[in-house]
Amino acid sequence: MKTANKTALSVNLNKIALIRNSRAGNYPNVVTHGEICIKAGADGLTVHPRPDQRHIRPHDVYELSELVNGYPDIEFNIEGNPYADSVGDFPGFIKLVKDVRPHQCTLVPDSNDQLTSDHGFDLKIAGEKLRPLIHELQDFGVRVSLFMDPDIEQISLAKAIGADRIELYTGPYAEHFKLQGEYFNQLFETYRTAAIHAQSIGIGLNAGHDLNLDNLRYFRKVPELLEVSIGHALTVDAIAMGLVPAVQAYKQLCSE
Repeated sequence: MKTANKTALSVNLNKIALIRNSRAGNYPNVVTHGEICIKAGADGLTVHPRPDQRHIRPHDVYELSELVNGYPDIEFNIEGNPYADSVGDFPGFIKLVKDVRPHQCTLVPDSNDQLTSDHGFDLKIAGEKLRPLIHELQDFGVRVSLFMDPDIEQISLAKAIGADRIELYTGPYAEHFKLQGEYFNQLFETYRTAAIHAQSIGIGLNAGHDLNLDNLRYFRKVPELLEVSIGHALTVDAIAMGLVPAVQAYKQLCSE
């Protein structure tokens, strides 16, 4: 997905699904809006199915996989809690991933009732349980990324248990970007150092959470950033700008 000096943009469609689910029917259509994003320049689509199905539902995952299969240069990323089991007509997270075999699966340490992802894995605790699951997904041809904080020791553990990439949790960066100041500078240096370390040990680098048109350009100073996944802010911007201009604006920042 990445070309030289560019970062791939994967559009998270959760909030489109959330709007749809507020009424009966299929409006807005998630697949239609996914295709609009692709045609506007997105490099990939991301979904985060949860057992409560408050936004993305299982049929969205299957239908979006079919959509992406028609675009050879576009990647599909499914993110979520690897231990989310079958509930009602939710077949379980890993079952969904194995069924559609996306290009990338981003494993996230969410609880089923969590509002949004807000921390990375502690691999001192979770690593050995994740290791066989990572290899199982890779055997299905799926690239595996782990949602992580910018902690060098933890990133080394991600490499040790076989992850292909990490996705840096950028919530703290986004929160303190608005304040700037010395603490922000120290925090950003933590992300930059984490990125350099990831590159040095041969693990790919993604990032996501609360990135927006104000803070994305600065975050791209992080070296070797392969991909960003953006949904909430892009959807909000689309209300004011329109979906196509919003995707194009984020794509421009990723291409500078």
